[in-house]
Amino acid sequence: MSNPQSAPTLPERKKSKTPLFIAIGAVAVVGIGAAIVVPQLIGGGAGAGAGDELRTYKIGVADSSAEYWPVLEDLLEEEGIALDLVNFSEYSLPNPATTEGEVDLNLFQHLDFLAEYNNNTGEDLQPIAGTLVVPLPIYSEQYDSVEEIPDGAEIAVPNDDSNLGRALGVLEAADLIVLTTEDGQTPVLEDIDEAASRVTVTPVSAEQTAASLSSVAAAVVNNNFALDANLDTDSALFSLDPADAGSAPYINAFVTRAEDVDNEDFATIARLYHDPSVTDLVVADSGGTAVIVDQTGEELRESLATIQENKLAAQG
Repeated sequence: MSNPQSAPTLPERKKSKTPLFIAIGAVAVVGIGAAIVVPQLIGGGAGAGAGDELRTYKIGVADSSAEYWPVLEDLLEEEGIALDLVNFSEYSLPNPATTEGEVDLNLFQHLDFLAEYNNNTGEDLQPIAGTLVVPLPIYSEQYDSVEEIPDGAEIAVPNDDSNLGRALGVLEAADLIVLTTEDGQTPVLEDIDEAASRVTVTPVSAEQTAASLSSVAAAVVNNNFALDANLDTDSALFSLDPADAGSAPYINAFVTRAEDVDNEDFATIARLYHDPSVTDLVVADSGGTAVIVDQTGEELRESLATIQENKLAAQG
């Protein structure tokens, strides 16, 4: 993990060290009526070609070149399971493909993104297991700490709904802005109390946040774009602890149709994802910033229901 609204086109991925955690995440989704590009089917490694004995599942992803997939596939082959990685070029596409049965499950989004999709399409995709949380940090080329940022300075944030709300929460936690939202609500620009805030906020496309650092005091930059821009992730001025309760909506998860949440093979896929041989590579691919989480599907589904309810309540 939306109301029919535009979704950013993902930049062409590098073959190394830049998996897209929706996060990772994940951003706002366009309507189902949008044209769906033909996904690229990526062979499932040794398992996918091993013959009819393997039970093969299609999984929608945005990071098929990540180094952890072949390791996970080898582990799954021992369980009689093979994966076909279906790589999508836009965040708006894997959920409709899952809904329509074009893929069996997906791994590219966090719960907040999924809640937007379900609320705005009337669909009922559900998480079956947590994977990771990636921080959404504040970077600056001019200042070495949040405290150094002067009053009235300009801060760039991602402009898509899901990341915008999260970025505003980060700025509030850093004492740079004051929000008028209540607990559980996803903030929007109109929720900024400008008179009480230290800085002004400028939304830009998520892929431009890192590039904007030369012209603004600071920017909130998604992990994948920070890595693409060769930002030193250790130099971030501030980020929320991924283990903090406020990060719960941004847990990434395996997602499938509601009727398939108890699929035993899907549970095996999620379980083996958490094998250290896989998760060590996941963390390495994130530049060491990802925090692995192992919440159960039941826990995540309860969280998702709450997030969806809060979003609907905020819409009035």
